[in-house]
Amino acid sequence: MTKLREQDAERRKLADLGPDFSEALARGLAVLNAFNEQALQMTLSDVARAVDLPKATTRRAIMTLQHLGYIEADGRLFRLAPSVLKLAAAYLSSNAISMILQPACERLAQICQESTSAAVFEHGEVVMIARALPAQALPLGVGIGFRVPAYCSALGRVLLSARSDADIDIYLAGAKIDQHTPHTITVIPALKAEILRVRETGYSYANQEAEYGYHSIAIPLRKFNGSIVAALHIGSRIERVSTDRMLGEFRERLEQTAQDLQPQLI
Repeated sequence: MTKLREQDAERRKLADLGPDFSEALARGLAVLNAFNEQALQMTLSDVARAVDLPKATTRRAIMTLQHLGYIEADGRLFRLAPSVLKLAAAYLSSNAISMILQPACERLAQICQESTSAAVFEHGEVVMIARALPAQALPLGVGIGFRVPAYCSALGRVLLSARSDADIDIYLAGAKIDQHTPHTITVIPALKAEILRVRETGYSYANQEAEYGYHSIAIPLRKFNGSIVAALHIGSRIERVSTDRMLGEFRERLEQTAQDLQPQLI
C-alpha cells in the first residue's frame, strides 16, 4: 500500500476520516475534478500541481482513470473522456427532482426565450441540476453540473435564504468573496441583509453581480411540506430584457411554475 505523505496523514487525522477512508479513490476523484472549463487539457505536471500530489502518484491515478475510460490522452496532454458523463447520468436518472425540473426548464426557456436553470446548494456553491435554452440560442458552455458562487447569484441567495441565520453567518464567514464585477456586493452585512430580504420577499434579483452584462431572477422550489429543495431562475443579457420585465412577467412565470411543480416534489 502506498505510504501517505506526512501532510496527507496529518490531514486525515485532523479530519477524523477513519481507517475506511480510501486515499487512492480520493486522489482519483481529485484528478477528475481538476479538469474544468479553464483547464480542458493538462499535462501530467499540470495535473500534479492542480491536485497537489507527487507526479508519480498523479501518474498512477491518471493511468488508472485512462484504463477505465474516464481520461484520454493526446500526446502529452490529458483530458476527460466522454465516459465521465456516465457518472452524471447515474445521478440525473436516479434524482427524481432533476427529472421533474428539466421539462419545466425547457418549457420556460421556450416561453420566455431566455436561459432557464434549476440548482441546488452543495459545499458553498450552486450546482445546476437542470438547464434549458431557447431553440435559437447558441450554447455558452454553461450546463448541468456547472457551479457558480452562492453569494453573488440569484440562485444562490434563494438557496441560502432557506438556511438558518447561524448557517448563513457560517457560510459568509468562510466564503471566498470576490469582486466579480463592479456591481458585486462584497460587504458581509450587506450580503446577509440581501439574503434575508430574499427570505421575506420570496425571490432574488441579481443585476450583473456574477457576470457583467447579465442579470437574473430566481425563486425557491418547495416540496409539498413547504421546505425548499432547489431554486429556479431565468437569466438574460441586460440589453435583451428590462429589469421591469424580469421582476414582472418573468417572476410571475417562475412563481406559476413553482406552484405547478410543488405537488410533484415529494
